[in-house]
Amino acid sequence: MPNGRNRQILLVEKPAGKLAPTHFRMAEGDIPAPKDGEVLLRVRYISLDAANRAWMHGATYRSAVEANTVMAGGAIAEVVESKAPGFSPGDIVFGDTGWQDFAAVPARHLSQMPRLKPLTHLLSVYGIAGLTAYFGLLEVGRPKAGETVVVSAAAGSVGSMVGQIAKIKGCRVIGIAGGAEKCRWLTSELGFDAAVDYKGGNLYKDLKAATPNGIDVYFDNVGGDILEACISRMNLYGRIACCGAISQYDGVPSATGPRGVPGLIVVKRLTMQGFIVMDYMDQRERALADLQAWVAAGQLKVQEDVIAGLENTPQALIGLLAGENRGKRMIAV
Repeated sequence: MPNGRNRQILLVEKPAGKLAPTHFRMAEGDIPAPKDGEVLLRVRYISLDAANRAWMHGATYRSAVEANTVMAGGAIAEVVESKAPGFSPGDIVFGDTGWQDFAAVPARHLSQMPRLKPLTHLLSVYGIAGLTAYFGLLEVGRPKAGETVVVSAAAGSVGSMVGQIAKIKGCRVIGIAGGAEKCRWLTSELGFDAAVDYKGGNLYKDLKAATPNGIDVYFDNVGGDILEACISRMNLYGRIACCGAISQYDGVPSATGPRGVPGLIVVKRLTMQGFIVMDYMDQRERALADLQAWVAAGQLKVQEDVIAGLENTPQALIGLLAGENRGKRMIAV
């Protein structure tokens, strides 16, 4: 059992409007002792995701985060003590540890992770972000070589990989991102064919110019007005992979769209499907083999945004929701 105290970040109040640092506070407690069937973990890297904010609204694919509890979040962690078969001190795992230094977690809720370096890649390209991009695009979007693929939040952890995988599959790729600098990065560094700055011009006009032959696959991370704009450009039998709705998560939704969706879905014979990456975990090894091969060949560039210090986790999530990050944002505890 390690010595010391366990720092924890609590969600002290569910936000009615935009998330703020005052909704959190740091607390200290004893390091928990694992019960039978549990594993004591030392948290190494905490994943920051837009979904963290959605959990504060209510139950999603997981239960809601309640006030005055440790803020929920997935992390890469190291086994310190095990009271469960199959786990030994020093093992590296992924689990919902919450925002804290140490966590006692039921072994059945943990995933053993391969020993890869750097460990941060286990949260980005080989973690939930990379697997979400892989399965959402290839299994739900089903792109074919020569088709046009559009992805929103394209400079984020999932979107940046969706676009690169679509290029690997021979598609024409357009990213939608906020700010000229992010758009330049997508085209100059990641190989996107074009990028649309939703903050800097006329979204509909700029998207039309970037997709003269329409859109075959749209990977949606944001919902709202951007989803509406993309649906208007979809080709017959187009596919929309619904991954997230960032525009609806933080504060009062500013987006008015999407309007006119049912009619367009019918007329254009569109397929619009939501998905959760956990649905595809039985195919994880195949996905990891492809992702590792693409990284090794230099076809898939990994961008990570690592912020040091557990105390910085609230502000880092607030920044992510505001679009500060480029690539996968995480906290080095």
